[in-house]
Amino acid sequence: MIGNQYKAIVIGGSAGSFQVINKILSSLPRDFELPIVMCLHRLRHVRNGFVEALNIKSNIEIREPLDKESIKKNCIYLSPANYHLGIDIGNTFTLSTDELINNSRPSIDILLQTAAYVYRQKLVGILLSGANRDGALGMQKIAEKGGLTVIQDPKECLIDTMPSAALKVTPIDHILNTDSIIEFLLNLDRSVKSVITT
Repeated sequence: MIGNQYKAIVIGGSAGSFQVINKILSSLPRDFELPIVMCLHRLRHVRNGFVEALNIKSNIEIREPLDKESIKKNCIYLSPANYHLGIDIGNTFTLSTDELINNSRPSIDILLQTAAYVYRQKLVGILLSGANRDGALGMQKIAEKGGLTVIQDPKECLIDTMPSAALKVTPIDHILNTDSIIEFLLNLDRSVKSVITT
């Protein structure tokens, strides 16, 4: 893996992904280099508690970005409740309250598709357990633009609908269990840092 090949990581998840996300976040070092942007299905009208619960386990502060906020390295971002989160040219966020997609707002597809347009082959997309098809078209777009696609192994998922839907629409580069996703991210981080220091 070439350390300077990737510029951002996007992660999508829904039902059954909370414990997986917590395990991933607790395993990442405080100085993890690449920005991570997460879209997790959540209750639309409950604005407090979710970010705080994730921050308990994470070594890196997680925050909900503002509209037009610049994306920075060594940061983890989470789609705010009841807002679609996208990424614009110029490495900034965009928030919208457009209609629900796959009965969801935020939409994983919107995050993954917009990130694919901006980062193209420099993007890593990861899709976790979930109960609907949100994220499948986003993973397809990442693959079309030359990015790297990873799904949680459907055999391990509490609810395998989401990663299985992605498998049906596009070839996936890596099908990994939770521990292997963590190892993949740690190896990616080491590779990125080795390029920076050389």
